[in-house]
Amino acid sequence: MNKKTLLAGVAIAAVLMVIFSAVILSDDMDAYDDKEPNGVPFTSDGDELDETSLPYVLFEDYGPVLLVLAVLMFGAIIGGAYIAKEDDEDDTD
Repeated sequence: MNKKTLLAGVAIAAVLMVIFSAVILSDDMDAYDDKEPNGVPFTSDGDELDETSLPYVLFEDYGPVLLVLAVLMFGAIIGGAYIAKEDDEDDTD
């Protein structure tokens, strides 16, 4: 690994740490103190989903996040299969 690659990796890691720290520190944790914990409703009454049900919240509020995670996981699977692929002993073409 050369110095340029190492420097780029360290810079990307530093930027990600700053972003993650900013997200965590910007949350108002005191707002959660007065709320009582309750169960998560998985379904709702009737044919339509309630806005507080788990499927509605997952796919309506966090849909873009799930799509990004799906693409990242797909790339990880393809990368793992490529790395695990056995090479032939003779490389003659």
